Amino acid sequence: MPHVTLHALEHELAGREAVLITELTNAVVSVYGDWARSSVDVRLIGIPAGRWARGGAVVSTAAPSVTFGLREEVFARADAAGVVAKLVAAFTDAVTAAFGDECRDEVLVELVGQPTSRSGLGGQVISDRKAGG
Repeated sequence: MPHVTLHALEHELAGREAVLITELTNAVVSVYGDWARSSVDVRLIGIPAGRWARGGAVVSTAAPSVTFGLREEVFARADAAGVVAKLVAAFTDAVTAAFGDECRDEVLVELVGQPTSRSGLGGQVISDRKAGG
């Protein structure tokens, strides 16, 4: 299950939830295909004023950041560099569709690979679930 987490200042996030859910889901689908749509999990995290800082000082505005969790095996594929570039571009486009193009140069996208041997679902390690049927 691909999961997308977006962090943004709460006051900047408010009112943009529906468009972000659609755009972030579509970003995954644009790279993986429509078969992935039903499994995309989107989490929008609003950070209250005074709880986001840069350089030791609280910020009043900040470009959102996106973390995309995916299977680590993707990074070993022959087309990994292309997949990474497409994901970064698609997520940046998704964020700017909701927040405006002026934040584009500051949108941080992090792709985090997780081995199936270190993830669990339904009380079982995912790699064990595959092996067991």
